[in-house]
Amino acid sequence: MPAAVTRRSPKSIVLFALALVCIGLLAGCGKESNKPGETVREGLSTPLGGLRYTVFLTRQLNLGLPEDRGYLPGHKEAPPGQGLYGVFIEACNKSGSKPAIAANQFYIEDSQGNRFRPEALPKVNPYAYQGGPVPPQNCEPRTGTLAQLGPTAGALLLFKLPLAATENRPLQLHIQGQPNAQPSQATVILDI
Repeated sequence: MPAAVTRRSPKSIVLFALALVCIGLLAGCGKESNKPGETVREGLSTPLGGLRYTVFLTRQLNLGLPEDRGYLPGHKEAPPGQGLYGVFIEACNKSGSKPAIAANQFYIEDSQGNRFRPEALPKVNPYAYQGGPVPPQNCEPRTGTLAQLGPTAGALLLFKLPLAATENRPLQLHIQGQPNAQPSQATVILDI
C-alpha cells in the first residue's frame, strides 16, 4: 500500500519559512566583532589598540566616474595592468574616557605573500584616512565629516594593485597597531 501523503496548508508553509528566516537572522545578530587577533571578514569589526576597526567596503575605483573622481581629485588613472582599489575603513573609540591612537600602518597581502602598501593621499582630501588620536566616543573618520556622511561611511585607504594580484585571493588587509600592544595586528579578509 502506498505511503500516505501529508498535505500542508499554504499558511503553515509560510509560517514555517518565516520561522526559518527568523532563526537565521537571530543566529547572525549580535556578532559585532571577533576576539583580539582573530581574522574577520569585511563588515565585521575587530579590536586593536583600544579601537574597533571595520572595513565597510573594498572596490576598484574608476576615475572616469564622477563619484570616484570625487574621492581622488586630481589623481591619475592606474597604469595598464594595475588598478586603484579603495578600502573604506572606520576606526572607533568606544571608550568613554580617553583618546586612542588609530593605526597609520597598513598593507594588503595576497595568497602568494606579495604585500602592497597604501598610496599617500593629500591631507586636504576629505575622504582620506588620517590615523592618529581619536577622541572618546568618536571615530576616524570623525562624526559629521564628509567621509563619515558619504555613501561608504568610511575613510579611504588607496591601494594600487597589479590586476594579477587580485586573482591571488584571499586578499587580506593587515592593520598594524602600536608595537607593544597585544595583539599588535588585526587582519580583515577583503571582499574583492
